[in-house]
Amino acid sequence: MKKRRSLHEIFLSNGGPVVNKWLHYFDIYEKHFARFVGTAPTILEIGVFKGGSLYMWQEYFGEGTRIVGLDINPECKQYAGENIEVVIGSQDDPAVLDDLLSRYQFDIVLDDGSHVMEHLNASFRLIYDRISPDGVYMLEDLHTCYLPRWGGGLKREGSFMETVKDRIDDLHATYCKDLPVSDFTRSTASINIYDSIVAFEKRPQGARLHVKSGAMGLLPSDFAR
Repeated sequence: MKKRRSLHEIFLSNGGPVVNKWLHYFDIYEKHFARFVGTAPTILEIGVFKGGSLYMWQEYFGEGTRIVGLDINPECKQYAGENIEVVIGSQDDPAVLDDLLSRYQFDIVLDDGSHVMEHLNASFRLIYDRISPDGVYMLEDLHTCYLPRWGGGLKREGSFMETVKDRIDDLHATYCKDLPVSDFTRSTASINIYDSIVAFEKRPQGARLHVKSGAMGLLPSDFAR
């Protein structure tokens, strides 16, 4: 049986179209994406650039993987291939995203697009609730949340990092009478924050239970012996 190569190995041995990634991202990718390997996932990558990452994901996830790349640059059409569709349009265009979401249910969404705050927020708002119930929504290069050129800034209103902070509150809405339990609360298992990456892990959530455990019939004094 042929040994599966890690994503990092695929990247370092790339002899095809250009892939441009920060090296510290690869452990994060593996942590959140490894469970999809060999399951023929459907993936949306926002931002195609030179096309190399589309083929990197295809090799990593394996046979039957369906990948859709979204980019505003018409030249990116050339990177389409077998089970790889390239759609030309803006990541904040509701009509473009509605069309994609009517045709696919994505297991993974990776936003590596414009990195502009308005676009990050629009894509997340339009897509998140409509991906697979057990899917992953990951955004990278979020250091732009602190850079004015992309509409960012420390604690700046409209920064996607401020959106993340609000979603942390939503995740805990069941414990706060001032917050409504939302679709986000009901559908999100975790928010994972790294240097320049945030990954939202979806999973339908049930009622919270607080359970105590201990030996039956023993008194606290018995444990002091």
